[in-house]
Amino acid sequence: MASAVIVSVLVLTIFSLLRVNVIIAILAAGLTAGLMNGESLKDSLDMLINGMGDQASVALSYILLGAFAVSIGYSGITNILVNYLLRVLKDKRTLMVLVIAAVACLSQNLIPVHIAFIPLLIPPLLKLFDQMELDRRAVASALTFGLQAPYVMIPVGFGLIFHQTIQEAMAANGVEVTIPTIAKSLLIPGSGMIIGLLIAVFVTYRKKRKPMQLQPDFQPVKDVADATNSKAGFTKKHAYTIGAILVTLGIQAIWENLVIAALAGLIVLFAFRVVPYRRGDRVMTEGIGMMGTIAFVMLVAAGYANVLTETESVSALVEASSNYMGNNQAVIAFILLLVGLVVTMGIGSSFATVPIVAALFVPICASAGFSPLATAALIGTAGALGDAGSPASDSTLGPTSGLNADGRHNHIWDTCVPTFLHYNIPLFLFGWIAALIL
Repeated sequence: MASAVIVSVLVLTIFSLLRVNVIIAILAAGLTAGLMNGESLKDSLDMLINGMGDQASVALSYILLGAFAVSIGYSGITNILVNYLLRVLKDKRTLMVLVIAAVACLSQNLIPVHIAFIPLLIPPLLKLFDQMELDRRAVASALTFGLQAPYVMIPVGFGLIFHQTIQEAMAANGVEVTIPTIAKSLLIPGSGMIIGLLIAVFVTYRKKRKPMQLQPDFQPVKDVADATNSKAGFTKKHAYTIGAILVTLGIQAIWENLVIAALAGLIVLFAFRVVPYRRGDRVMTEGIGMMGTIAFVMLVAAGYANVLTETESVSALVEASSNYMGNNQAVIAFILLLVGLVVTMGIGSSFATVPIVAALFVPICASAGFSPLATAALIGTAGALGDAGSPASDSTLGPTSGLNADGRHNHIWDTCVPTFLHYNIPLFLFGWIAALIL
């Protein structure tokens, strides 16, 4: 049923805005999609559970990265970074946010570790943010920009994977394009995200903001959240910790496997006694506490995506939308991008959305007279739309996992809503323009 995607995404969005736990919201959305397609409650739940296995390795890697971050907190090396930033960037809130955006950009292309750096860098800086009265929504916007804009525009690292996904999906549907062509087609949509970042940093969240009150029942990760309290100098443990980080980054860059990379980093830290063996259980427990939620959200989101795929809800939505398209390219591009926004908001993954929408977009674009360049722009933009702002996206869950380490940051209102407004709107408009002029 064509309306199943729209209604289920509305359920997800409304529940999330009402501060219902995001896992419950995704479960409700998945069951809604199944029921609206004539499936029984049991069958809908079975499809959702069966699809959860698709993200099992990602979930495990997030938990191990959380444990790795906690282990690094034991070494105190982040204290040195924080104290340096205190000296250099004190009272320079805007520069701080731009530096964080730059570091996040490097995590997609130059050192492709994706969100792995967030639990290492952000929690130790939270006390500094509060001292500066820095609006954490600006930091969330900077992190999400760095996690998304580089892979949209630059075909290196995760960007190469994204562009290759578009290339393969278009080739499977009869249109051959090169990687440089795809990169060229996405420069205009990506430019919209740059404008969104500048508006968030220099306009919307420029003013000081008092820290949110700590939730009474929230227990922060002590060794990370209180890292700014220590002023120890550089020691042998810090050198071993840097070695562990380099090992983790190297393995991730070469083998592109976060599980092995995080596990190797943990082994180095334990082998050189940066973390005592007796602290192993505590490290894992605190790691799960830091990243367990995001890991399980990714599992449930994969299950929801499986429900939409198995019931062919997305193809039904596009087919129903085609009745309103006519022959006007502007209208067609607008509707296709709207479909991409709805689908990615629900699935939470731009990479997973591309093959789904490409199978439907390519024949529609060919019959409407769009060039291969314009078609690539539409597919890439439609896939990226919704990645920022989706409650189930790692581009929002990652920033929240770091910014909420002390319980003072709300996932929906402080990460999802700001990133949706500042990135999806300009991405939609610039993607629409690109499809019409290319």
